[in-house]
Amino acid sequence: MSLLQDHIFELEAMKSYPKKLFYSGNLELLKKTKISIIGSRKPSKYSRSLTHQLSSSLSRNGICIVSGGAMGIDAIAHKGAGESNTISVLPCGINIKYPAINKNLLSNIEKDGLLLSQFEEDFRATPWSFVVRNELVVALGDVLVVAEAELNSGSMRSIEFALKMNKDIYVFAHRIGESVATNELLKSGRAKAIYDIDEFVAKFSKNTSESISKVDNFFDFCRTNPTYDEALKKYPNRIFEAELSGEIIIENGRVLSNL
Repeated sequence: MSLLQDHIFELEAMKSYPKKLFYSGNLELLKKTKISIIGSRKPSKYSRSLTHQLSSSLSRNGICIVSGGAMGIDAIAHKGAGESNTISVLPCGINIKYPAINKNLLSNIEKDGLLLSQFEEDFRATPWSFVVRNELVVALGDVLVVAEAELNSGSMRSIEFALKMNKDIYVFAHRIGESVATNELLKSGRAKAIYDIDEFVAKFSKNTSESISKVDNFFDFCRTNPTYDEALKKYPNRIFEAELSGEIIIENGRVLSNL
């Protein structure tokens, strides 16, 4: 863990620029176009699937994903981006690797991507440190994507930060009664809906619209519960990677999606 000396322009949007900012990993990621993705720690399958598709497509088109390393949407966003193209902002010292359930993910991000924290080594997360973490996550991204959120959830504080920073907020279109907070944002005109992932990616990618790397349909295919042989034939390079990452499981010769 090292103390970051370089000035980060994006952080000027915060209420006050961090007095200290610690890092471990690849600082070159800070120079890339970045999008912040946050949301529920217990997302629906719908939100899990769309978050993975979105972060994966953004990453394939050169955009770095920023999130908070938490369970649920954060972890899915990091995994979708790939550990070498994601920034995780922690509510604790970088050496803590919190939450413990994401220890391996955070360790891999530290090795191949970038961990950031405003807290000294050995500092353990507190309720107020999550708020500090959330502001930094929002500030780093060009825009904020809220995949799923309920009223009075931690995501609402991040939304408040985004509004104060005049950041555009994007959400997935949810059914009535689901993800109430993001539906309220749409209703009030404070957020825009993502209806087409390829179109959204094209807004931020340096690629032309014709050369945008399209959404990966691998997980849609897996949700049809194909046989392992069918999946191996159609996606020979993806099946092993997804099984190792825990995104799919193989039971009785069939592929089951965990997203």
